[in-house]
Amino acid sequence: MMNSHKFLKLVLDTVTQHISVIDKDGEIVYVNKNWVAFGEANNYSMHNIWDKVNYLKECDKSALRGDELGAKAAEGIRDVINKVRDFFYFEYPCHSLYEKRWFMMRVVPFGLDNKEYYVISHENITERVSAEEKVLNQSRIDGLTDIANRRYFDEFLENEWKRCTRLKLPLSLAIIDLDHFKLLNDTYGHQAGDECLRRVGAVLKKFVHRPADLCARYGGEEFAIVLGDTTAENSFNMMNDLVGDIRALGIENKNSSVIPTLTASVGVATMYPHSCDSKEKLITAADKMLYEAKESGRNKVLHSKLMPL
Repeated sequence: MMNSHKFLKLVLDTVTQHISVIDKDGEIVYVNKNWVAFGEANNYSMHNIWDKVNYLKECDKSALRGDELGAKAAEGIRDVINKVRDFFYFEYPCHSLYEKRWFMMRVVPFGLDNKEYYVISHENITERVSAEEKVLNQSRIDGLTDIANRRYFDEFLENEWKRCTRLKLPLSLAIIDLDHFKLLNDTYGHQAGDECLRRVGAVLKKFVHRPADLCARYGGEEFAIVLGDTTAENSFNMMNDLVGDIRALGIENKNSSVIPTLTASVGVATMYPHSCDSKEKLITAADKMLYEAKESGRNKVLHSKLMPL
């Protein structure tokens, strides 16, 4: 019969989870084929030198960069190593740029040849979480415009702020106000106003295509768009296109002081989030740009660059 080490490797290579085995110091002593394949598919720089990696130290490095997930993983692994708990698991998001993904991490101890080791597995639970989110999303949608409501906007921006902080990515926020919308309501009635909001919501949807993007009804005739991993230049250009598309709807607003059709003003802000800052800084900057856009004639986009292009 084959030796126990070879047998164990063969078994671990057959499972669908991404699995690594570490010693009590956190050094990786083995990874299975699916672990390596996931690293290669996601361009992890150390995917081919896993035997030289200390898993605990990598988690600690992430925690120092403000990554709460890295800190939680490190704490859980150490609890198992120090016998504070028998096992550890938690669920976490691991989104790519174009795909939402969730995983469950498990850590369990095992012994081999009178030595202690710890199996770390990551299982893809995207299908289950997506089904749960589908139900949850019903409470996140604005009933009139069929886009995200303010409550979900706040939650999404908080999560995207943390993600961009962890990965050192730019984050852009646009706040959109429909120019002289009250005049439109007063002139044509609230049903016309509601139809206007629905049509604008449909336009906003065309500008969000990735898991890192969200359009939401911010309040009344105000809307917001979150653009994760989007530079100042790109977000400014996108919002210029948005203003043009809203204008192109040709919704009559004959009493507007701008032009006799519906227009919009947009304030945009972009920054690299940092653990020392808060998302309120980004919101304040975008709101300030919106105010200046309205004060300087409306029907335009103004941008605040809180970071280098």
